[in-house]
Amino acid sequence: MDYNILNEEMDLHFGRNKETVTYFAPGRINLIGEHTDYNGGFVFPGAVEQGIAVSIVPNGTKRVHLWAKDLQQSTWFDLGDNKMPENMHFRYVYGVVCELMARGVKVKGFDAVYMGDVPLGAGMSSSAALESCFALALNDLFDGGLDRMTLARVGQAAEHNYVGTMCGIMDQFISLHGREGSLVRLDCRSGEYEYFPWHPKGYKLVLVNSCVKHELVGSPYNDRRRSCEHVAQLAGVETLRDCTWEKLEELKSQVGEEDYKRAKYVLGEYDRVMAVCDALQKDDYETVGKQMYLTHEGLSKDYEVSCEEIDFLVEEARRCGVTGSRIMGGGFGGCTINLVKDELYDNFIATAKAKFNEKYGHEPVVYPVIISDGAHKCEA
Repeated sequence: MDYNILNEEMDLHFGRNKETVTYFAPGRINLIGEHTDYNGGFVFPGAVEQGIAVSIVPNGTKRVHLWAKDLQQSTWFDLGDNKMPENMHFRYVYGVVCELMARGVKVKGFDAVYMGDVPLGAGMSSSAALESCFALALNDLFDGGLDRMTLARVGQAAEHNYVGTMCGIMDQFISLHGREGSLVRLDCRSGEYEYFPWHPKGYKLVLVNSCVKHELVGSPYNDRRRSCEHVAQLAGVETLRDCTWEKLEELKSQVGEEDYKRAKYVLGEYDRVMAVCDALQKDDYETVGKQMYLTHEGLSKDYEVSCEEIDFLVEEARRCGVTGSRIMGGGFGGCTINLVKDELYDNFIATAKAKFNEKYGHEPVVYPVIISDGAHKCEA
C-alpha cells in the first residue's frame, strides 16, 4: 500500500502536520475451523498483506474529523455525542471511539484519513481491519494502556453495539495478533491462543472468489446456531465443544436428522483443527489439505452452508490435483481457500477461471495469500 497517498490526502483535507502518524491493520483468512466460534471451539486464522491504513493526528479539540479515501466521503462528530453518523460505514470508527472511552481511554479530538486494499466481498474482514487499525492508533495516541486482546474486544463491541453485527472475536483478534509466517489457533471459549508455523515451501495459498452471494429466506445462521444449542442442551453441556461422539450417537434418535447433522459437523471440525495443528508441527501439508477437503464436505453436506458455485470450484480444485480446498467464511457464496502445489498453480487458476466462466457466465477473482504481521505503527 502506498502510504504517500495518505499523506497527500491528509494535506489536502486537513493541512500538513508533522505530528501525523500512520497505522496499518490487516484483513485475514481462516485456514480451518468454520462455524466453531459460537460452539466454544477453535478457529485457525492468519493475517494477510491486505488491510486498512490510517494517518491520524490529534487536533486539540473535542471533535473527530474523518475522511474515507476509498469512499470519497467525510464525516465529523463530537466526543460524547450520542448521535451516531448516518453513514453506516463511519459507525465502525464511531463505535471504536465510544468503546475505548467506556474503558477509560481519554480520547481527544483528532483528524484521520484512511484507505484500504482488502477485497470487498471476499470474506477477508475489512471491517475488523478498520476497527483494529483505529483501536490500536487511538490507544497509542492517547496512552490508553489497553492490551491487544482488549483492543480486539473493543472492535467486536463496536460491531455489536453500533453496527448491529453480532460477530465473534476471530476477525479482530487476528488483525491485532497476526504474525508473519504463523497461523494462530484461537480458543473461542477461553481466549487462549497458540502460534503454529506456516512456511509451506512448494505450495501457495490462494482464494478464489465466486463473486456470488445467495440471499436466503429466513435466518440460516441463526437456524444452525439453534440446532447446535439444542443438541448441547440435550447433552447437558454448555456448548458442543464439550459433547462427545458417544453422547451424540446416544442422542441421535432424540435430536432429529437435521440437528444431528449440524452437531456431527461441529464435532468433526474440532477433530480436524487438531489434526491440522499436529500436521503443521511436522510440515505435513498433504494432511492439511486432506482436512480442508473434509471440512468442505461437512460444510456442504452436513452443515449445508455451501452452494452450487462453491461446490463447483472445490471439485475443479480436486480435479486439478489441488492439495486442499474448501469454502471459507459463513457460506452461501463467497470464496474458496486453496492450498496448491507450485507446479499445479498456473493450470489450476486458468482452469478454474475458464470452467467457471463457461458454466456461470463470469470469471472468479483470484487473490494470492501471504501470511503477514498484525496491526502496527508504520515507520516514517
